[in-house]
Amino acid sequence: MKIKFRKITALAAALGVSALLYTAPAQADSVHIAGETTTYYTLSNHYGISVDKLMNANPSIAASNIYPGLRLTVPGITNAKMVAAEPSAKSSSEASILSVEPKSNTVQAWGKEFNYGKVMQVKATAYSSAISENGSWGAVDYFGNPLKLGTIAVDPSIIPLGTKVLVTGYSHPGLPKQAFLATAMDTGSAIKGNRIDIFIPGSQSFVSDFGFQYVQLFFIE
Repeated sequence: MKIKFRKITALAAALGVSALLYTAPAQADSVHIAGETTTYYTLSNHYGISVDKLMNANPSIAASNIYPGLRLTVPGITNAKMVAAEPSAKSSSEASILSVEPKSNTVQAWGKEFNYGKVMQVKATAYSSAISENGSWGAVDYFGNPLKLGTIAVDPSIIPLGTKVLVTGYSHPGLPKQAFLATAMDTGSAIKGNRIDIFIPGSQSFVSDFGFQYVQLFFIE
């Protein structure tokens, strides 16, 4: 939703195995459905694959945004029978319940607890990696890093670049249910005031279904 002619300045792990696994033929990649405590580190230990290889196989998934029900690619599984059967995970709708404790300034999402300093309601849009939305700079954030799930564009005078927030109150199939952890790493000419633009991996038409939504931000300390 944003016209990203925005680069005015210079381009300035314990994961549980309580998940389901879908396997493919020999030498093909497999898909692991994340559980409540899944991380790249625990996947690495479970499958005997380096963390770097797992992260390279899932470039749009930040380590901080692994949530129950997320499909993670496990590269190079040579024999499906080598993969141990795992107990079923809770459904993502059950495991991703959001709980806020204002008295202690804590918020819980998909089994993780965060301390927050303040809460802000903002108007949100979403953008994809399409050239028409990113201009000649390509699908990178303000600092030149590849766009990924968890990247948001902000007005730095309202939300300083580098700020971490838990985003809640939205609805879109390309985002984690109920909440996801984001970092203000991008800007946009149309993103002014109490506005954010959320990067969502996928086609431009898929991302555009997000439209305009009001979301709640918990500023993580």
